[in-house]
Amino acid sequence: MKKAVAPYLSVRDGAAAIEFYKLAFAAEELERFDHEGKVGHATLRINEHVLMLADEFPDMEELIGNVAPPTLGNRTTFTINLTVDDAQTWFDRAVEAGAEVIRPLTEEFFGRHGKLRDPFGHVWSVVQLNPDRSA
Repeated sequence: MKKAVAPYLSVRDGAAAIEFYKLAFAAEELERFDHEGKVGHATLRINEHVLMLADEFPDMEELIGNVAPPTLGNRTTFTINLTVDDAQTWFDRAVEAGAEVIRPLTEEFFGRHGKLRDPFGHVWSVVQLNPDRSA
């Protein structure tokens, strides 16, 4: 089994979030399990990596441990870093799909970088590394 760390997002309206991530980040839906009219769990693949999500279940927060950003006043405690080969294309596609620009794409010491907030409150850094910094 390949070992990895994957973000697991809590969202409101998981079905809409899945569709947004498909449009904005070319996500591929790998699996989805609905529960009580909501998305109980979904696994997506974005740019060769896994992202998981579920609708928030505020009445079960003690068991789940997290809630969606709107429950926190549209704040989040982390940024999802998305390293891509063409930051402009990925950034523009996400904005066209409905992401809000927090920081426009700019040249940084490590490459091109911009920040977006998706319609579900999560923050994304879109990064294109300089060729000499590629991992």
